Amino acid sequence: MSEETIELELNDSGVSVDLPQPPNTTDAVQDVPYRPVEFRDDDLPAALQRSATWLSQTQEWLGEPVDVIAVHLDYDDRRGAPYYNLKLLCNEEDLAGAPVALRKKATEHTGG
Repeated sequence: MSEETIELELNDSGVSVDLPQPPNTTDAVQDVPYRPVEFRDDDLPAALQRSATWLSQTQEWLGEPVDVIAVHLDYDDRRGAPYYNLKLLCNEEDLAGAPVALRKKATEHTGG
């Protein structure tokens, strides 16, 4: 049995260069081990909407549901500085684009 290598085009943090980026400068795909994708805002519905938009775009790009391991919400409700920090803890292979690369490789092998 031979092992085939699948080459992925990743950025410095190890996620696919084609992964849709969260839309706001306060949102970010973070480092391992769980690859939290962070949506930070002083308005929870806005952070939730941005996370839902990103999740939909990423699922469309990936061609299958994104494996979200957990959803974490941190907040500070002190007067004058409220914020919400919503994190989707995502499967590293999904964010690296492994399912996309596997389909592409399968298509190349079948000539389609």
